[in-house]
Amino acid sequence: MTGHHPFSNLRKRMTPARRARNARATRRMLADMTLHELRQARERSQEDLARELKVGQPAVAKLERRADMYVSNLRRYIEALGGRLEITAKFPDGAVQITNFSDLGGASGSRRTGS
Repeated sequence: MTGHHPFSNLRKRMTPARRARNARATRRMLADMTLHELRQARERSQEDLARELKVGQPAVAKLERRADMYVSNLRRYIEALGGRLEITAKFPDGAVQITNFSDLGGASGSRRTGS
């Protein structure tokens, strides 16, 4: 196929500054995702999650479209993807990890983190 090059070959020809810009852009894109984008990035289908959450696939589709939901539902969704939900409040002078939503066996309250 003419005109097609493996990405690894193109990357080798990039300057270090260009590679650094691309890496920063990639981190920004991965830091801000909708739930369905996150699921797709984790290479999981709605059917996979439905089985894990013991709900129907339409319920997963509806959850992914919601702008407002219970924290417990969001936590279950994230855990079904293999992650752990953490909620952080960010202020000009630092950040606070909110732990009220931890599992029942976890600590309650909040914990201050550096900025």
